[in-house]
Amino acid sequence: MSTNPLKITDTILRDAHQSLLATRMSTGSMLPITEKLEAVGYYSLEMWGGATFDSAMRFLKEDPWERLRILRQKMPTTNLQMLLRGQNLLGYRHYPDDIVDKFVELSVKNGMDIFRVFDALNDTRNMAWAMQCVKKYGGHTQGAISYTISPVHNIESFVAMAKELAEMGADSICIKDMAALCTPYAAYELVKGIKEEVNLPVQFHTHNTSGFAMAAIIKTAEAGVDVVDTAISSIGGGTAQPSTEAVVASFQGTERDTGLDLTLLSEIAAYFREVRSQHLPRFETGLTTDDIRVLLYQIPGGMLSNLVSQLRQQGAENRYEEVLQELPRVRKDMGYPPLVTPTSQIVGTQAVLNVLMGERYKMIPQEVRDYCRGLYGRPPAEIDPDLLKKAVGDEELITRRPADLLEPGFESAKEEIGDLAESEEDVVSYVLFPQVAREFLELRRAGKIVPIEEPRIFPVEKPETQAVAAPAPVKTAVAPIERISQRVKTDYPMWRLRSRMRGSR
Repeated sequence: MSTNPLKITDTILRDAHQSLLATRMSTGSMLPITEKLEAVGYYSLEMWGGATFDSAMRFLKEDPWERLRILRQKMPTTNLQMLLRGQNLLGYRHYPDDIVDKFVELSVKNGMDIFRVFDALNDTRNMAWAMQCVKKYGGHTQGAISYTISPVHNIESFVAMAKELAEMGADSICIKDMAALCTPYAAYELVKGIKEEVNLPVQFHTHNTSGFAMAAIIKTAEAGVDVVDTAISSIGGGTAQPSTEAVVASFQGTERDTGLDLTLLSEIAAYFREVRSQHLPRFETGLTTDDIRVLLYQIPGGMLSNLVSQLRQQGAENRYEEVLQELPRVRKDMGYPPLVTPTSQIVGTQAVLNVLMGERYKMIPQEVRDYCRGLYGRPPAEIDPDLLKKAVGDEELITRRPADLLEPGFESAKEEIGDLAESEEDVVSYVLFPQVAREFLELRRAGKIVPIEEPRIFPVEKPETQAVAAPAPVKTAVAPIERISQRVKTDYPMWRLRSRMRGSR
């Protein structure tokens, strides 16, 4: 048995289907396999955060809080993990401190263990309060570094950020390579540098978009990384994480042997292969091969499909290559922000406008103006003076933490949503996504929400209506779902993750 096993976080319930299947996997498609997922012995399962919260209400007509509760009950001993955008929580703007506090409190109460906290600009001021709240309520605070490439980003600056996150109280450090830019040898040097300076577990997250994710994982293991992110093969690879089974097999018989059972993992892969082919065929992205353009233009794979969509809406798909060439120029003008939500959308939209308008910065969206003013935080480098003048004019620049400008918001939101909200969780959902949450809560009151344990099945053919109806029976290898109550209540004992993790370090 290995004395230093490489631990595995599987993203199958969150980032894997967010990357490959437009975040459309429903809770009902997850439940039949939870017993086997629980038996694997993962370090953690990433199953919440990112786009899943919005997508659950908007497209699947599910309560995301109910998903958390039911998966906690079905997998009581597996660490559940989420991605949290710092002061942005799960939305696309900053929220007041009381909202961040309430969100974290309710997340821990409903069963969340590990919070991966990041900021799109690596502005630690935007991470500090969320990290404090996670510590306050007994969760595990993972401080994440958004990895990118630019003249102002290097190994030394990322190691310095890791040290700062440790001083802020992080329980572990994550290298978040959302754009698949971290080459194997850069990954080795970064993990080695952090391990030499910070006495905390280090986790490595990447995507397979550029083609060298597996090599990067092997090099990080050589450098002493503690945990790596992978995805079950049937919803892995491409723009998602590298295959869990391949990673496990690669380290068998070595000092970093994971100890995980390949036979069990293959059974899980077979299940999700059925889910993908029968429940979610409409959302196949087609991005299954390596794409070197992410290195040439330093952009995440998911951003490529978003750009195509924007251009298609304008009937300008033939301008795609022009937009790709404009993207690095806009990013430079804006101070080299890492391209991750929401900065990827901000930079991408401006690049599209620059190309379509035939003149750079002839039209500047409000989000770009807010970014230049400082309402998203501090950019890694100075913003181009000409862009700053066009975007901001004589308005005062914001140099303090943006959330300091916000008034508390929970009580006013509670009053606004009224008795549509049956719980504090409903109020927080409304704060994060007002229109989407209100529509969902109205449907729930009208009794039009399909029970959460029913899979949402999306055939290739577009349905006549947008409503998600109870699925018709299909011939499938997916196991039947044991009926449970629609409104799941928490009945498991709450325990602290910290005491469980001490023994595993």
